[in-house]
Amino acid sequence: GLVLGIYSSEKEEGAARFTSAGDAFDRLVSGKLRELLSVSGPPLKKGKTRIFHGLHQDFTSVVVVGLGKQNAGVNDQENWNEDKENIRAAVAVGCRQIQDLEIPCVEVDPCGDAQAAAEGAVLGLHEYNELKQKKKPVVTPQLHGSAESEAWQKGVLYAEGQNLARYLMEAPANYVTPIKFAERIEQKLRSFSNVKVHIRPESWIATQQMGAFLSVAKGSAEPPIFLEIHYSGGANTNDSPLVFVGKGVTFDSGGISLKPSSGMDAMRADMGGAATICSAIVTAAALNLPLNIIGLAPLCENMPSGKANKPGDVVRAKNGKTIQVDNTDAEGRLLLADALCYAHNFNPRAIVNAATLTGAMDVALGSAATGVFTNSSWLWTHLYEASILTGDRVWRMPLFEHYTKQVTDCPLADLSNIGKYSRAGGACTAAAFLKEFVTASHWAHLDIAGVMSNKDEVPYLRKGMAGRPTRTLVEFVARLSQDSHN
Repeated sequence: GLVLGIYSSEKEEGAARFTSAGDAFDRLVSGKLRELLSVSGPPLKKGKTRIFHGLHQDFTSVVVVGLGKQNAGVNDQENWNEDKENIRAAVAVGCRQIQDLEIPCVEVDPCGDAQAAAEGAVLGLHEYNELKQKKKPVVTPQLHGSAESEAWQKGVLYAEGQNLARYLMEAPANYVTPIKFAERIEQKLRSFSNVKVHIRPESWIATQQMGAFLSVAKGSAEPPIFLEIHYSGGANTNDSPLVFVGKGVTFDSGGISLKPSSGMDAMRADMGGAATICSAIVTAAALNLPLNIIGLAPLCENMPSGKANKPGDVVRAKNGKTIQVDNTDAEGRLLLADALCYAHNFNPRAIVNAATLTGAMDVALGSAATGVFTNSSWLWTHLYEASILTGDRVWRMPLFEHYTKQVTDCPLADLSNIGKYSRAGGACTAAAFLKEFVTASHWAHLDIAGVMSNKDEVPYLRKGMAGRPTRTLVEFVARLSQDSHN
């Protein structure tokens, strides 16, 4: 199969314009493609397709897909590059049509941006069907022509990184337990000589005095794991690393503060933070980015049992602070508190944590963007600029003292794990809680609860767990490593 892009004309009646690959193919078939397009209906709108069969012996089917306006550029209102998003969406639609025709291979028009085209193809075709007997046919996308093969390959790696996060998040919790998660990541990193993976057992977690993390893990029969990844991509292995920290709750029942049963199955993806940061490191290693990165993922289940945390219990974090657990379903911040304390051991250049932390984040932004709370404008700028390119957007949220007071005003301990006005500003009080465990001057907390899954909002992702914002994290690392180089 072949997927070709076509731009909308500026005027209603004007003839649509092919991409250069489209033009070349049209010449190859003596103008038949243009002819067929003009007689087969009105001009193609953005994201709409037409399929033609038997035009050329090399391609049983050709899908022409609308790319919208040419050179739309960065849309300041939308905070993304419109051209790149249009290409991702168009290519995904085209590739899926080839898949529906059960054609095993598709060549993709780079549409002027081979990286975006590759991302659209590889993300658009991904589907979790490991456990089904009836599977959709596998389609291998490849670049049509050879002009932009390096950019295409980069796009494939970016998309495969996000797909790894989607795979981990979508898989059932009995298939991705803490140890299986860690082993899967270790297996992905095995071929890189500059990566070391440490799978730390419960005894190690105890010696580190991670009392907050262990208090969550003890409710489950599944033992906790602390996954630690060292990627030494920098020219000097002693350069301060970027430290990624990810919440790794492989299933979150809420504990004693049990969640409603409706939709609880989605809580298999409550390790989305760990999935995205680990996948970003796998991608950085595949791209051989020149930066030192450390990944930390506290992995466990949050379950209700005779050993589980009870509301009102007080636990002690690694830095000695005591925490009153007023709601056992606010458990992610307990894991992260200890992991953030541990992150400071590495003299980090910056600490970035990601977590499906609060339902309040989903209420605030929905699935439009990841909420970012940060004490560093330098870090914010890098994340924001990366997100414009990837189309997987971020939005800055407040880290006011106003919220800190709501978690430090606590009857029994130094901190409460929920804000004292419970529902008000829940994402912000969670961020304020985490800030109590950070002394680094460059720290960002990404609350990814709202972008955890996709219904139909992102056209190049199928329904299911989204693996967002893995590509934004990768692009952020790429920008940071350029900074180090210059």
